[in-house]
Amino acid sequence: MTIAQEINPQTGICQDVIFPPSDIYSDEPPLESELHLEQIMLLLQCLKWLWRERNDFYAAGNLTIYYSPHQRKSEFFRGPDFFVVLGCDRRSRKSWVVWEEHGKYPNVIVEILSPSTASTDKNLKKTIYQDTFRTPDYFWFDLDTLELVGFHLLDGEYQPLQPNEQGHLWSQQLGLYLGVYEGLLRYFTPDHQLVPTLEEATQQAQQQVQQAQQQVQQAQQQAERLAAKLRELNIDPDTI
Repeated sequence: MTIAQEINPQTGICQDVIFPPSDIYSDEPPLESELHLEQIMLLLQCLKWLWRERNDFYAAGNLTIYYSPHQRKSEFFRGPDFFVVLGCDRRSRKSWVVWEEHGKYPNVIVEILSPSTASTDKNLKKTIYQDTFRTPDYFWFDLDTLELVGFHLLDGEYQPLQPNEQGHLWSQQLGLYLGVYEGLLRYFTPDHQLVPTLEEATQQAQQQVQQAQQQVQQAQQQAERLAAKLRELNIDPDTI
């Protein structure tokens, strides 16, 4: 992604500041590849499916976060590849405008690395997410090397997360693990079950129905064989 000019955060806001409109459109460039799009959509769709009964979060991908009332196109905005904000209304937005969202910044950010963005994601953005956004959980993932690194904010500084035996990293904010599955970044439940997409969940449900039908058919066939055996012995199955 393009690198917006970064200047020191404002320490105070004068009373006569005129705030920009709150419905600022996102201003992010196209994604680096089709695979980047697939990865972001996968994270977004799986979380929305898992949290389909919840209305207290906002998740988005490649969407601009505006975080200064002194807004100009060249400063004070970032566009994470994927982010989640907790404790807010679940509704559509043109962008995330911090001063219109009760000062809320993302609780979780995931950056998908590419050769052109890796250095920025690992350094400049990490500093911004730590010092300005104060985002509790930050992850980056490389689609080429499958490198997955995560941090949790502790006493104002990012501390590296340690992978579990499966190589998954725990997100305290999501209550989920993040890990690599078939070359893509996926969510895993606390008991290490893969969080499915809607399509995968539908396929699983269909498989369960088919298995149940097969079990019923097998039970019927066993009952028929037993009945036939009883008739061979001149025993009425209805009397048993």
